[in-house]
Amino acid sequence: MAPCLSRPSCKAIGCGRDYNLVHHGSGLDCARCILEALEASESEVAALSYNAVCPGRPTPGFVGGDETRPPMAACQLPVGTCPDMCPAAERAEREKEGRLHRFEVAPGCRGDPPRADPQRAVKEYKRPAAGKARPPPSQLRPPSVLLATVRYLAGEVAERADASCAEVASFVADRLRAVRLDLALQGAGDAEAAAVLEAALAVLLAVVARLGPDAERGPADPVLLQAQVQECFGSLRRCYAQGAGPHPRQAAFQGLFLLYNLGSVEALHEVLQLPDALRSCPALRRALAVDSAFREGNAARLFRLLRILPYLQSCAVRCHVGRARRGALARLARALSTPKGQTLPLGFMVHLLALDGPEEARDLCQAHGLPLDGQERVVFLRGRYTEEGLPPAGTCKVLVGSKLAGRTLEEVVMAEEEDEGVDRSKSPA
Repeated sequence: MAPCLSRPSCKAIGCGRDYNLVHHGSGLDCARCILEALEASESEVAALSYNAVCPGRPTPGFVGGDETRPPMAACQLPVGTCPDMCPAAERAEREKEGRLHRFEVAPGCRGDPPRADPQRAVKEYKRPAAGKARPPPSQLRPPSVLLATVRYLAGEVAERADASCAEVASFVADRLRAVRLDLALQGAGDAEAAAVLEAALAVLLAVVARLGPDAERGPADPVLLQAQVQECFGSLRRCYAQGAGPHPRQAAFQGLFLLYNLGSVEALHEVLQLPDALRSCPALRRALAVDSAFREGNAARLFRLLRILPYLQSCAVRCHVGRARRGALARLARALSTPKGQTLPLGFMVHLLALDGPEEARDLCQAHGLPLDGQERVVFLRGRYTEEGLPPAGTCKVLVGSKLAGRTLEEVVMAEEEDEGVDRSKSPA
């Protein structure tokens, strides 16, 4: 079977492995690859379709799968020239059609339809259509404007107090998706592209981590958000693999990839294939230690490590906290349950599982069928422990929210690196 020349990538865990869009052979492998290719990132497929006329060539160091792909150097991709976060033509079109988000409306505007504020309007994501002409450079934002857009989303939108976390997450995720698409459709350097993708991924992780347990009833779709996070990881890791760097934050973001996919054999395999110099960095060693404790079911070590993780790493691992707590509680129930019942102080559970307080500990026990002895102790009775539905998400103020330590999200996102255990009031960016 001849090798394939296309390069859409699997977004299952964001590992950047290639799948084949068109095979020159037949058989089960061909059908499977075609089906998997249909799941590829839309932005990658769009970039591919705009440059499909270019012959393939090997690209050394491409992570996973085929090393044959359409060369970006052979196709002279344009560089965006739009100086605004949203092109003027799109602002006018969305004003006319009434498609402005309330975050983008000019302050005090009472017109009908509302008027867009050029300083607040952000280009929305528009699904690429097959056969559609490539956007002109005037409709594409260059990397510097894309980075400024991400900074605006982190500093002005993500911190809004007059909107729910679900509304903020939905808006930010859509605009970051458009950022990635603009980046894929132009000839940006690897260092510039990595800087934009790192900032975008950091913002996306933060707004997703802030979603509460009732987020499914809001405008944000948790499944779609998770898919977008994985796509962003895939794009960033491909960018690392294609260029020689330097990428000062690569170790930190490779660690974020592992933490977001905690317990995944494929993610661990991808990280272990990285060069020794990267794997020896503190951020990646810390992520490997967390993954090891999670796999071993060592709750004491796991939550001790989670307590000292920096903010972005805590956001990445946030989605696994509920499952880790449920596993720890199940092991306690197996070890301590007796026919007459054995009690344990709730304060011990608060400390062991890094809960936000006794009330959260009581809610966790009751959600798993464990009775309480007063307000301060839980009773482990044999046969009473149950697991129904998803584990409680919790608020995670101790493990996530408290770690900004006086900094803004913009400062964290734009920082060159996160110092471990250091309270900074200013970012070096």
